[in-house]
Amino acid sequence: MADAATIKEIENGFKTLQDPKCNSLLKKHLTQSVMDQLKGKKTKLGATLMDVIRSGVNNLDAGVGVYAPDSESYTVFAALFDPIIQEYHGFGPNDKQPDVDLGEGRTKELTPLDPEGKYIVSTRIRCGRSLSGFPFNPLLTNENYVAMQEKVKNVLAQVKDADLKGTYYPLQGMVKEVQNKLIADHFLFKEGDRHLQHANACRFWPVGRGIFHNNDKTFLIWVNEEDHLRLISME
Repeated sequence: MADAATIKEIENGFKTLQDPKCNSLLKKHLTQSVMDQLKGKKTKLGATLMDVIRSGVNNLDAGVGVYAPDSESYTVFAALFDPIIQEYHGFGPNDKQPDVDLGEGRTKELTPLDPEGKYIVSTRIRCGRSLSGFPFNPLLTNENYVAMQEKVKNVLAQVKDADLKGTYYPLQGMVKEVQNKLIADHFLFKEGDRHLQHANACRFWPVGRGIFHNNDKTFLIWVNEEDHLRLISME
């Protein structure tokens, strides 16, 4: 259960959200009854309602205003997350993602969007993934960041596919020339904005953050930017 100091902070945060300039989904769905229902709860990893709403309380101009500190937060604080997700994404608590089917037979059904090559200059596909056994960025410790980076580096070092193998560049200690080159190529991410910072998603920067790209720079992986992993394919 959340301690008395945290509960008091949550109650004060709720009052802050009543500012007429605040129009976030957090304010809309964190009613008095929902706040009273959730303010004492805590996940197994220690996440409280304050961890969820901290960014929105500190940024009253936010459109959404919530961040999940760990996967269990989606169930422990479902009374807040579910209506926000439904309104923002149109995805209700009883909806289910379709089964993944990326077989060759399915991809052949996709017809060319620009068969003569007149309009499409480039394509980019990006997906985010989380590593099991770790909380999300707002709860990650310095040790978590280091361990996750080592785990990912070890996996990437084993990639043998000629199209995918490449080099991992940690942000910590990165040579300035390499950093400038990656920025110029629009590959390197920067520290998160004030919304992420207030969510505690940028702590210990740049520890545990890095970027991997293949030799052709058409396949990239961002490590611990906003998600644990962001995998990017470009052509």
